[in-house]
Amino acid sequence: MQGSEGGSGIEQPSHAPPPLGYARLFLRFLGFGLHAFGGPVAQIAMIRKALVEDERWISGKDFNRLLAVLQILPGPEAHELCVHLGIRARGRIGGLLAGLGFMLPGLLLMLAAAWAYKTFLADAHLVEAAFLGVQVGVLALIARAVRQIGGHVLDDALLWLLALGALAATLAGVSFWVVLATTGALYTVSAPGRWLLRMVVLLAGAGAALALHGLDLSGTPLLSVSGGAVQADAPGLFWSGLKAGLLTFGGAYTAIPFVRTDTVGRGWISEPSFLDGVAVAGVLPAPLVIFCTFVGYMAGGWIGALAITVGVFLPAFAFSMLLYERLERIVGDHRLHRALAGVAAGVVGLIAATLLQLAGSTAERVPALWPALLIFGAGTAIIWFWRSRYAAPAVIAVSALMGHALFVG
Repeated sequence: MQGSEGGSGIEQPSHAPPPLGYARLFLRFLGFGLHAFGGPVAQIAMIRKALVEDERWISGKDFNRLLAVLQILPGPEAHELCVHLGIRARGRIGGLLAGLGFMLPGLLLMLAAAWAYKTFLADAHLVEAAFLGVQVGVLALIARAVRQIGGHVLDDALLWLLALGALAATLAGVSFWVVLATTGALYTVSAPGRWLLRMVVLLAGAGAALALHGLDLSGTPLLSVSGGAVQADAPGLFWSGLKAGLLTFGGAYTAIPFVRTDTVGRGWISEPSFLDGVAVAGVLPAPLVIFCTFVGYMAGGWIGALAITVGVFLPAFAFSMLLYERLERIVGDHRLHRALAGVAAGVVGLIAATLLQLAGSTAERVPALWPALLIFGAGTAIIWFWRSRYAAPAVIAVSALMGHALFVG
């Protein structure tokens, strides 16, 4: 009889994780990590199919509510989901093991890819044209991300204005700390009749931007640096990753502006290598934010790779492990919702500004503009018409082939 065990008549919970040891729990989520292709939507769908529909760890209603809570918070949702479900199964140690299991395959593969790239490919002229094509293809993926994230976030006129203002301010060189604090505060005080308070917030933001002009508080303005010869330090890379982890709203592409500012902007890694790292992350079974591991390796070797990875994933572990019992109550605060919505709108503007800057620097490197436009158009067509977890890897592969064919000679 359903709900009983061994005919004892003791009713069991209809939705609860099975009794798993720590080793089996780790291996369960390691399996998810090995199949985590296709970005967060595909990863969450895989976890839902296994743990909601097949194994009944949690009800569909509770899963949806949990996912809604996690989507409000920064960090990769699929990874945070694994940590939360691991805690549900075996407490906080279970959450740690679940999160490590989910991220481990992508981390190891990215470390291997970064080592191979730096050792064999970074200066290989035979593949230079292919990598240039890949860098153009990545621009199509980022453009798709701007559209998708903006479609979820910008649901009223004020949020659109905040995103456009963030775009303009970022292109003007304003620190992203000022941009995001201002957009978050403006949307928080956006109730009717608060025009004076809005003006005070706007003037405070403008004053902060002017006061901080020229100071290196955000990792320098978003610049195109062709170097990558400056050796990074582990604390700096950890801090870069931590900022990205705390400010990643709506998907891993939102980490790109922050990591690029701190690494490319300081000359720790070249812009082409940065784009190559984003491309590699798009074909691995991992949250896309694993591109930070590649960046850390190129900037600071093995220690740098681990430092930035710890920084970027630390918030994803911390929010669930420290706030497990209080998570839903905390994110139920309406003021927090409005502040985070304003910050998210600012992040959309930051990504759009980064896309324009990346496009400008890439256009300077390509031997001719028309092949780049052709590659960008092909990548856009693939991700627009082919709704598949393999669309991003297909864009990378097609861009590499087209780059080799069109940019050689």
